[in-house]
Amino acid sequence: MNAQAETEGAVRYEAEGGIARLTFDRPAARNALTWRMYDELADGIAKANADLSVKVVVLRGAGGKAFVAGTDISQFSAFSSGADGVAYEQRIDAYVDALERIRVPTIAVIEGLAIGGGLAIANACDIRIATPGSRFGVPIARTLGNCLSPANLRRLTATLGLSVVKRMLLLAELMTAETLQPMGYVAAIVDAAALDDEIAKTCTRLLGHAPVSMAVTREMLQRLAHDPATEAADLISACYGSEDFASGVRAFLNKETAIWKGR
Repeated sequence: MNAQAETEGAVRYEAEGGIARLTFDRPAARNALTWRMYDELADGIAKANADLSVKVVVLRGAGGKAFVAGTDISQFSAFSSGADGVAYEQRIDAYVDALERIRVPTIAVIEGLAIGGGLAIANACDIRIATPGSRFGVPIARTLGNCLSPANLRRLTATLGLSVVKRMLLLAELMTAETLQPMGYVAAIVDAAALDDEIAKTCTRLLGHAPVSMAVTREMLQRLAHDPATEAADLISACYGSEDFASGVRAFLNKETAIWKGR
């Protein structure tokens, strides 16, 4: 990594065996995100979307101490008006929205802290795996004194519930993985030594499931988040009209294992 990258950090992208890995690599700053890192996150999402061999995306922080500890606060020193805040929140919304709408399932691996923008990113993923004692929150009421956008509040409220979001924001409370697991927010809590095995096991399960079924389900949930009365005849038709559905029915009736083609 060159000197600029060491200062600004990087988001590394790797893809192999149907799994793309996005690694937030700035451990000296607990992977706090610079503008460069946000842009590289967007680039990684675009690469995963374009590579049809990718079936799962795993997001993880480097160093084992943090997933992402928010946005690099030093960048806010350049803000001179409320308009800068509006532009910033719109920019963050665009990154998080792109992650939410990525075409394949996503897994966030949290070791330590998922704070502020880090929580927004982990929250946009489909599945969260954490190490014991990992902490989640947005303590801006006692740190920066800023706020979140309506879109990010909607996302957090949809996954965590209104009461938990109020505790996180008004009390600036960092909640542990152990607290959040019973409500289903954290899928698994495993020791660091077993983490890679848990990630591999989860990826294997996702790789073995019907891509069309998962894609339709994820898109339908996206629509419902914006409009509880949404219509989805197009998605239902695409799923039931797919080769995978016909193959799945045949395999089930013949007591065979379905072979999914994603179409």
